[in-house]
Amino acid sequence: MQVALLCTLPSGNVNRFSKIFAKTIGRKNKKLIAILLHLAFVSCIVSLVIQDSIQTLPAQGYKVTKPRRQVLEVLEGTQKPVSPYDIQRLLGEQGKYLNHVTIYRILELFCRLNLAHRVLSSGGFVRCSLGKTDGCHRFVVCRQCGAIEEFADRGLCREEDKFAESRGFHTEYHLSECSGLCASCYRRQFGK
Repeated sequence: MQVALLCTLPSGNVNRFSKIFAKTIGRKNKKLIAILLHLAFVSCIVSLVIQDSIQTLPAQGYKVTKPRRQVLEVLEGTQKPVSPYDIQRLLGEQGKYLNHVTIYRILELFCRLNLAHRVLSSGGFVRCSLGKTDGCHRFVVCRQCGAIEEFADRGLCREEDKFAESRGFHTEYHLSECSGLCASCYRRQFGK
C-alpha cells in the first residue's frame, strides 16, 4: 500500500510533508507509519498556523518577506522563549543566516502585530498562541521547568487601567506575567 502525506493550506497550495513513500503495511511497519502520520499531522497544524500568521502581515500593510517567514517558522517550532541570538543559531543549523539586528526588528514588528510576545522573566520571545483574543495577553511561567502558558483577561486589563487612571496615568499597553511553579512541578516538589 502506498501512503502519501499531504496537507492543503488555506491558500490552496499543497504542502508535502514527506515525499510520497511506499511501504508494505505489515506488523513491522505499522508503528513507523503511525509515527509518520503523527508527524505529518503536527506539521500540517504548524503550517496552517504559520499561514494564518503570515496573512496578518499584508492585512496590516506589511510585506511577507523571506526573513519574516523564517523567524515565524522558528517561533512556531520552539516550545520555550527564544532570543534573537537563539533564532539566529537555529536558522544557522538549517543553513540559513539572518543578522541578529534584523531578527530583533522582525520580533519588534511581530510584537506590535500581536504575532509574538516578549516574556519578561527570560527576555525571550514566543509566538502569540491566542491570536486576536480580546484582552491583554499575559503569561504564567514555571520557574522550575520553564513551562509557559498564555492567557488573556479583559477584566484584568480594565482593572489595571482604572488603577492607573486613578493616579492620573494614561496607559498605552500592559506588561505583566506570573512566575511560580506549574502544577506538575509543585506536586513533585511538595507532594501535593
